[in-house]
Amino acid sequence: MTPADALRRIAFLLERAREPTYRVSAFRTAAHVVDGLSDAELDRRIRTRTLTDLKGIGAKTAAVVVQAHAGEEPEYLAGLKAQHPPTTLEGAAGELRQALRGDLHTHSEWSDGGSPIREMALAAIGIGHEYLALTDHSPRLTVANGLSAERLARQLDVVAELNEELAPFRILTGIECDINADGTLDQTDELLARVDVVVASVHSELRAPASQMTPRMLAAVANPHTDVLGHCTGRLLVERTQKGGKSQKPRPESEFDAEAVFRACVEHGTAVEINSRPERLDPPSRLLQLAADLGCEFAIDTDAHAPGQLDWQGAGCERAAAAGITAERVINTRTAGELLAR
Repeated sequence: MTPADALRRIAFLLERAREPTYRVSAFRTAAHVVDGLSDAELDRRIRTRTLTDLKGIGAKTAAVVVQAHAGEEPEYLAGLKAQHPPTTLEGAAGELRQALRGDLHTHSEWSDGGSPIREMALAAIGIGHEYLALTDHSPRLTVANGLSAERLARQLDVVAELNEELAPFRILTGIECDINADGTLDQTDELLARVDVVVASVHSELRAPASQMTPRMLAAVANPHTDVLGHCTGRLLVERTQKGGKSQKPRPESEFDAEAVFRACVEHGTAVEINSRPERLDPPSRLLQLAADLGCEFAIDTDAHAPGQLDWQGAGCERAAAAGITAERVINTRTAGELLAR
C-alpha cells in the first residue's frame, strides 16, 4: 500500500462511517499532495522530517505517510479498521453483493458530490467494481449545482479521458435527470441520447397529490431515454446535511399509484432503483415487494456523494434479498456491454 493509497483508504473508511467532512478532506487532500511528489522528493521529505512543511499535510497525515512508506500498516488505518469493520453479508444478500459489477447512481463535485470524478472511480475500483455510472444532477436542481447542457457536454469529454487512463475499468456517462411537473425530463434529448445511463427522479413538488404525481411518473418511465426510476417515493427517514451545510428535514413518501407506475416500468423496461442511502432506503419494503411481485427489474445503487459511500450497496442487497429478488433481475449484475445493449 502506497502512502497515497493508505490516505485514501482512511478517507474511504471515514466516509463509510459518516464522519465529518473536514476529517475526510484532510486525508484526501494529503493523498493529492503525496501523489504530486516524486519518489526521490518523498524520500527526502521523510528523511529530513519536512513533510509537514507541505501545505495540506499535518501531523496525523504525515505519520500515515511515513508508516506506509516503510511498508507498515499505518496505526491510524489499523484503528479505523478495528473500529468500523466491514459488514459481512450472508446467504442471498451476500450472493447479490458478489454479483454486482457496478453502481448506476453516483455524484461528483461537478454537482453536489464532494470528490472529483477520478477519486470516485478509484474508490469503485478499490471495492471491486468493473464500472461506475456518473449521474450528476440536471440543471433544474440549482440547489445541487445541476449541470447545464454545456457543463454536461464538457463532463463527457473529461470522462472519455479518464476512461483511457483507467481502462479496463469504465466510467459510464450519465445523469440524474429531474422529472418535471409535466413528466418531461430536465435535459435536451440530444444530450440524453449521448449518455449511457439516465436515472429519472422527482426532486420537486414532492407533496403533490397522487392525481398529479402518478401521470408525472408514468410519463417519465415511458420516456425512451429513462433507464432507472430513482428513489421513487422521495422519502427521507432522518435529517441530512447537504453540500454547503444546508440541512434537509425528514420527509414522508410521495403519494402515487405505485402499481400503475411499476407496471409501466415492466412495460417500458425501466429498472426500479433500490436506493441504499441510509436516510432513503427507497422504495419502502411494502413497495419493493410490490415491484418484485409485478416483475420489475432493479438497480441496486448507493446514490453516493463521496467515495466511501460506494460501500453502502450492502443495505440494498439485504433489502432485495428479503423481497426475493435474484441477481438476474438486477441490471447492475450485468457487464457494461450487456447493460448498454439492453
